[in-house]
Amino acid sequence: MPLIATLTLNPAMDLSVSTARVTDTQKLRCSLPRHDPGGGGINVARVVKTLGGNAVAVYPAGGPFGELLQRSLNELGLVHRPVSIAGDTRESFTVDELESGLQYRFVLPGPALAEQELQRCLATLATLRPAPAYVVLSGSFPPGVGLCFYDELLALTRRLGARLVVDLSGEPLRYAARQGGAYLMKPSLDELCTLMGCAVLSEAEQEAALRRLIVQGSAEIIVLSLGAEGALYACCDQLQRLPSPDVAVVSAVGAGDSMLGAMVLALAEEQSLREAVRLGIAAGAATVIRPGTELCHRDDVQRLLTMESDPTRSG
Repeated sequence: MPLIATLTLNPAMDLSVSTARVTDTQKLRCSLPRHDPGGGGINVARVVKTLGGNAVAVYPAGGPFGELLQRSLNELGLVHRPVSIAGDTRESFTVDELESGLQYRFVLPGPALAEQELQRCLATLATLRPAPAYVVLSGSFPPGVGLCFYDELLALTRRLGARLVVDLSGEPLRYAARQGGAYLMKPSLDELCTLMGCAVLSEAEQEAALRRLIVQGSAEIIVLSLGAEGALYACCDQLQRLPSPDVAVVSAVGAGDSMLGAMVLALAEEQSLREAVRLGIAAGAATVIRPGTELCHRDDVQRLLTMESDPTRSG
């Protein structure tokens, strides 16, 4: 089974609670908290493992939440390689408002990373055995990480003979798209608008944007995550939409990471791109039916994958 390595530069311990109603100035009586290890790449690695793949998570860790993160990953049985840092790993938290069904997500900044800490992250990836077939860079860049880190990681993956998968946002995403070289890039619709510098709301505009990214070499494969509407994917010779199963959304936390983890696993298993995106959509849908910061369950993914769906549409 090919190894999928993930790099999470800004991991977190995710705390989720529920309360009747969110109001200002008052004490809000909450449910018992749930803690889950979080951060884009860590979530991706967790989903790969859940679906039967071979994953290792590389991430910087420091302080009390860094220790809790490592213990939590040990309890989950996920192979992980923490890189010790001077700063404290962050905590993020989610509050579900029971009366309205709304969800409030509070994302805290992470610790600044020194250059030597970043280099230790790269060195940890370089010494993995067996060498990874895929390296997934997912999540935000914390303070202290320059955009050129992408170039260093891309160079490393090429030396390892691995394929680089990118799931970023903001300026790091724009930089990665300009530099090119990724195997797969998975923007959301908002992130695609950021890349294009304008709204890309219609189906025709979305398809034109993905074609443009492929032509300019941003990545070999672009998968546009469209939430309840499924996904649009493109490569040099394919452009196709796939629908999402109709499910009741309980929590959106980790849905995009679940989608990415399932897709990369399918590609590592040499499934077709279409089947990989189908599995990714099912994993994302299987995550949104779970409360708080919980990720997908394997049985739910398989059930949703086989659900009757509308015919696909080609662009």
